Amino acid sequence: MTSLTSEPDPMTTSDAPPVDRRKTILMRFALVVAIVAAAWAGWYLLFERSLVSTDNAYVGADSAIITPRLAAAVIEVRVSDTQAVKAGDILIRLDDADARAEVAAAEAALRQARQRYQQAQANDSSLGARVTGATAEIGQARGALAAAEAELRRANDAVARREGMVASGAVAGEELAQARAAAATASAQVASARSALAAAEAGRAAASGNAQANAVITRVGSIDADPDVVAAQVRLDTARLMLERTVIRAPLAGVVSQRQVQVGQQVAPGTPLMRIVPLGLVYVDANFRETQLKNVRTGQPARLTSDLFGSGVVFRGKVVGIGAASGAATALIPAQNATGNWVKVVQRIPVRIALDPAELARHPLPIGASMNAEIDTRD
Repeated sequence: MTSLTSEPDPMTTSDAPPVDRRKTILMRFALVVAIVAAAWAGWYLLFERSLVSTDNAYVGADSAIITPRLAAAVIEVRVSDTQAVKAGDILIRLDDADARAEVAAAEAALRQARQRYQQAQANDSSLGARVTGATAEIGQARGALAAAEAELRRANDAVARREGMVASGAVAGEELAQARAAAATASAQVASARSALAAAEAGRAAASGNAQANAVITRVGSIDADPDVVAAQVRLDTARLMLERTVIRAPLAGVVSQRQVQVGQQVAPGTPLMRIVPLGLVYVDANFRETQLKNVRTGQPARLTSDLFGSGVVFRGKVVGIGAASGAATALIPAQNATGNWVKVVQRIPVRIALDPAELARHPLPIGASMNAEIDTRD
């Protein structure tokens, strides 16, 4: 028995028309494109728009130039290019024969200055005794002068009495002559006593002057405050400092670069011998176009990659300064923009970026290496 219902013939049935299918596919594709575009636009508005980047960036560092402080011959060079050194390591030794001789001479001068001060101290008591003795001699001389003057007056009185008695015959002429001779002798003794007094006074003045001069030396209070001792000590300290400078040490930790000194070379003060580059303290100078710097500020974070390590190694840093002039303004031959053939060129301004020391320790960057820098200006 045949069923009244029959199955639809697959050959006679079909899905929606092909035009409708194409419309559906195109609408879905357009929807996906719109979603991707909206996502990209949102990402750009939120993140990418605030980023400025450049590949015109290079590693730099404030390296130390090693120079001698005195003229001498080089007797030893302990380092070579690319060698790592620590702060205080010996780099170069200079001939120290002249410096040692100067130290010995300065030490001798200091000992002499100390001996002079000690002698001055020892002379204080003796010079005081001399002043006291000279004062006593003056007293004795004054007493002798007074006695001589009294004797002279007595002798003159005796002469005067005998001269009045010669005419009456009471006194002989010989006795008068003896009285006059005694008066002359007394007068000579007075003159001698006066000379002795003057000599005693001069002796006391000399002793007092010597005592005062000696007191000028000893009144400073201590041997270390004596001017001659201080000057000698300064000379010795200077000589020892020059001796220390015959050994040239690394002022900071880094890598030796541009070594220009050889053993036996005679160097002069200020001659560049080598350079110490502190790889742990390097920075990046990124040259951004002036049109990119509107929102760049100090302290903003930066993301950097190097051509040396590739994009797999990312360095984190922050902006520490923006240059005060473009490279064209500070060039040895600056551009002459006032000429008639002037063409406007967008200038580049250097921006200094500090790097993380921990990252530099893991991935040291050589000076002059190329970098790619990106600054987030949202903050």
